[in-house]
Amino acid sequence: MRTLTLGSTGPRTSALGLGCMGMSALYGEADRAESIATIHAALEAGVTLLDTGDFYAMGHNELLIGEALRTAPAARRDQALTSVKFGALRDPDGGWSGYDGRPAAVKNFAAYSLQRLGVDHIDVYRIARLDPDVPIEETVGAIAELVEKGYVRHIGLSEVGADTIRRAAATAPISDLQIEYSLVSRGIEAQILPTAAELGIGVTAYGVLSRGLISGHFTRDRQLAANDFRAMSPRFQGENLDRNLDLVDALRKIAERKGASVAQTAIAWVLAQGPRHGAAIVPLVGARRRDRLDEALGALGVTLDDADLAAIEAAVPADAVAGARYPEAQMAHLDSEH
Repeated sequence: MRTLTLGSTGPRTSALGLGCMGMSALYGEADRAESIATIHAALEAGVTLLDTGDFYAMGHNELLIGEALRTAPAARRDQALTSVKFGALRDPDGGWSGYDGRPAAVKNFAAYSLQRLGVDHIDVYRIARLDPDVPIEETVGAIAELVEKGYVRHIGLSEVGADTIRRAAATAPISDLQIEYSLVSRGIEAQILPTAAELGIGVTAYGVLSRGLISGHFTRDRQLAANDFRAMSPRFQGENLDRNLDLVDALRKIAERKGASVAQTAIAWVLAQGPRHGAAIVPLVGARRRDRLDEALGALGVTLDDADLAAIEAAVPADAVAGARYPEAQMAHLDSEH
């Protein structure tokens, strides 16, 4: 599998990364054995980047990845790169109560993540959302101290805007920005993506299928579990869902002409944006099962020329999606201005 550099100072990783959140939380029940088998299959296929957050099901996801790494062949385990988000505060009921980017908290979070993952270092470490009460310089400075001590290899950012990116990069070398980016979430193209490209910061794009909305598998009559994030997501509600699935139908026609699935076409579109914007972009695919992983990997064989890209963007215009990325309360926590 081809590789690219995650920013000018970052680790080399595969063309796709595996986002493991859905194996533990937010999208209904998942099968633990199948989740571990999917991580193993990803490593076997050459996918190196495993992304998680210490607050995904309150540590469950890190423990899951730790088990998958322990039971993987040594050669595959050694090639794995861990990307960890921290800072989100939870309560025993599963609620959310803000973010903590204080230096002492950063080091505390890291200590627990290292233990749960069963590793001696984290490859990319980043606060999940900006703590409005703590300057980003202090949070990044604390991660830089962990880098100096060998507990972290590279500093990342998540869902922050251009000004915050510049302030962080002036404090310490930033390897990667994780942020939502897809055919239907393109706000980063105005300021954030150019800033990352200018500073040599790689981008790991999450939500490349908009939480399954543009995967080609989501249907109008699908019933979502109460613990499924999408049951509260504006893009999956009522008329919004109908309008958005009309976009998917338009994309499906192009995918069929390419001999690809809708999901593969959407992922291939994100892969094509790196060269177009002068940036290193690694799509994170949130596969929870091996069949979905296999489908996502097929995107690496889909080549989109200029005519294909023009057709895709005519079928799914940048501003055509109905509904915000998150419910209003969660949008208030975003610094990323998109």
